[in-house]
Amino acid sequence: MEKLKDFAQIVTEAQRGELVFPTSVNAALTLQLTLADPDCHDEDVIRKLLAEPILAARAVALANSAVFRSNGAALATSVRTAVMRLGYRNLYTLAAAMVVRQFGAKIRDPQLRLQAEQLWKYTAHVAALSYVIADRITHVEPDTALFAGIMHEVGGFYLLGRADAIPGLLDDPEEWMGAAQEIIAREIMKKLQVPEPVALAIVSLRGAAVGIPPEGLRDTLLVARYLCPVESPLPQDHDHALSRTAALAGYLERHPDVALVLDEAFEQAKSMSAALLV
Repeated sequence: MEKLKDFAQIVTEAQRGELVFPTSVNAALTLQLTLADPDCHDEDVIRKLLAEPILAARAVALANSAVFRSNGAALATSVRTAVMRLGYRNLYTLAAAMVVRQFGAKIRDPQLRLQAEQLWKYTAHVAALSYVIADRITHVEPDTALFAGIMHEVGGFYLLGRADAIPGLLDDPEEWMGAAQEIIAREIMKKLQVPEPVALAIVSLRGAAVGIPPEGLRDTLLVARYLCPVESPLPQDHDHALSRTAALAGYLERHPDVALVLDEAFEQAKSMSAALLV
């Protein structure tokens, strides 16, 4: 009963906009504000990246991933080169990735911490796969798909962080998966100023069936989750997952050309997800 009260309190806080964010996300949020400013200059972005070593390293690593060097570009060895190659939208996504990851960074409980690390590996792979699937298969804007992939489990990260202070909070998935999780995810995305089309695609993932052929942002995320080589530590909607798996498997069997493209996308995504994990 106490656990249900705790969870109801978290949902109520989210609905009021009273979200508990780690203080360590401030640098990433500041960078996002800078990048969103229409009068922003490259020098401002470079200075802010250099002041945040983790973000700077991740930007350079991503700029050197296979996807961003597919045209034979030279190895990026500076933040300035990374900024020029990635562009502001991908840098905004990197800042968002740092915000999401920080929700689990201060977890003290060893088991929850392992779950947070596993969830980040899963998220990075889904995001990278979303980018290349959008580019090669569903023809969604790849930068948007990358951002959506990074954000799609933000509610799970937030709940793992809160569970560190409320033991047993997430022991019974039926008590928090579904409508409650959707409310929390929506409010976090609102707080982080996630565009509404991206937020809608994310909250519609649960229970969704992938379209055949896959198209749009939601299908892009569903296919990326299907192909992801890393298992999510959070409970999944198994009935719908099985139907998605069967539908996609049948589609790929009937369209070997698409399967071949996805194989190539998977190889590119490996490089990109490794950069996100830096």
